[in-house]
Amino acid sequence: MVLQNKYYRTIWLDEDSSGDVCVLDQRELPFSIKILSLRNLEDAASAIENMAVRGAPQIGATAAFAFYLATRDMSEDVSFTDFISSVSDRLAVTRPTAVDLFYAIELQKRALTALLDQSLVEFVTLKEKAISIALRTAQKWCDDSIKECEAIGQAGLEVIKKIYARTGRPVNILTHCNAGWLACIDIGTATAPIYAAQKEGIPVHVWVDETRPRNQGSRLTAFELQEQKVPFTLITDNAGGHLMQHGLVDMVIVGTDRTTRNGDVANKIGTYLKALAAFDNQIPFYVGLPLSSLDTNIADGVKEIPIEERSPDEVHWIEGWNGTKIEKVRISPFDAPAANFGFDVTPARLITGGLITAKGICPANEKDISQFFRL
Repeated sequence: MVLQNKYYRTIWLDEDSSGDVCVLDQRELPFSIKILSLRNLEDAASAIENMAVRGAPQIGATAAFAFYLATRDMSEDVSFTDFISSVSDRLAVTRPTAVDLFYAIELQKRALTALLDQSLVEFVTLKEKAISIALRTAQKWCDDSIKECEAIGQAGLEVIKKIYARTGRPVNILTHCNAGWLACIDIGTATAPIYAAQKEGIPVHVWVDETRPRNQGSRLTAFELQEQKVPFTLITDNAGGHLMQHGLVDMVIVGTDRTTRNGDVANKIGTYLKALAAFDNQIPFYVGLPLSSLDTNIADGVKEIPIEERSPDEVHWIEGWNGTKIEKVRISPFDAPAANFGFDVTPARLITGGLITAKGICPANEKDISQFFRL
């Protein structure tokens, strides 16, 4: 997407200098644009843990590039098998809910494991091959993700077209958190149909939830929509139900960090409440689903999806711009206990519109998902 008149992916290889990996530091947005250089495995793992990068596809991309960075530092003192295991183990503990992370880890493990039968090759040659394979695998992850987001956009565009044809006015879309190009490599999942509609000249308006406690809606979604010149209005997290009751929302589109084989969806905390309000007001609720976010090993999302619990400090403190820099202020009583669940699970029955995929829109149930993806 275009950011201040310059095209960016959210992660890229710095080919002009050291071959390090560059990402947009999302902790600085929207107040400043800072490019963070990832030079090794620990840099990449920390970027995921500290939410310099976030969003399921972007986490997956960063994990894929982490293997490339790790291969550059690979030592002859460690067996190749142990090397692959240690990199995988370090990345696996960074963010437990987003299944894209584990998909990217497995993708790189399979690619690199193919070199094991060449373990008797001179180490320098083995290392060179590992670097090349890991880099190629990471770049393919990114290219495939962009193509998939484009296809999700086209599938969701058909829904927006139908609503516009029926109402003849701008289509009001409510979203939650950030499932835009900042959460992906480009275009986004939940935002992909919105950008596709914009290109088609179909008027849309987006209601943007602030998404506490880290405010990914107000800081990231609002920022990227503004940069892409998409009309939007920022609202408090709890305003969505009111808007739906008064006929001001035509559809809801959210992203997903993990979707089970029966259609349950884990997404940023608060998504479940939006789905309940949409169900009560008979407003179609959609989920932008990349294949990498589908977890066929899990059937019951509420019982089986691990929900990340983050630091209570994110609840006690809020970040903002004081005119010269980003600073934190406390908003709760001292010594107050707090809980900070990062995600919730929306049961499949509440996903009334369906799962917007690169292949089209799939009903959120196990039978249709199995047939749709040929599981």
